[in-house]
Amino acid sequence: TEPTVRVLRKFRRVFNAVKTHFQQVERHAGIGGAQLWALSVVRDRPGIGVNDLARALDVRQPTASNLAKSLAERDLIEVRKDERDGRAVMLHVRPAGTRVLRRAPGPFTGVLPDALAGLDPKTLERLEQDLTVLIRALGADERGATIPLSQM
Repeated sequence: TEPTVRVLRKFRRVFNAVKTHFQQVERHAGIGGAQLWALSVVRDRPGIGVNDLARALDVRQPTASNLAKSLAERDLIEVRKDERDGRAVMLHVRPAGTRVLRRAPGPFTGVLPDALAGLDPKTLERLEQDLTVLIRALGADERGATIPLSQM
């Protein structure tokens, strides 16, 4: 087979691994992958604010705010007003959130970020350079960089 077909098949395997993981998360935890990651960050950093949550997830602030809102509506996290700054909120995991995290398959960050974190620096650098070339060839929109994979 020609190189284009072989590379395309590799991308399909990557996308299918990511998709399968998110389906397992949904089936076992009852929430989406981005919600699960956000919930795990709130558990690990009690009192985190929405801006810091956005930075931890590498998403835009409105996306983090929507994730927090959906988790709060399901009673998985509690949103408390910051006593010093009434405009700011502090997020805390609730018992139901802890139960969801216990049921959920890991890694909470998702399989792709976890796999990337495990690559050696040289491989990661080479992959970044090659993907930059591919992104240019696609003419891909930069705004897509901050949309969680589970929401695509």
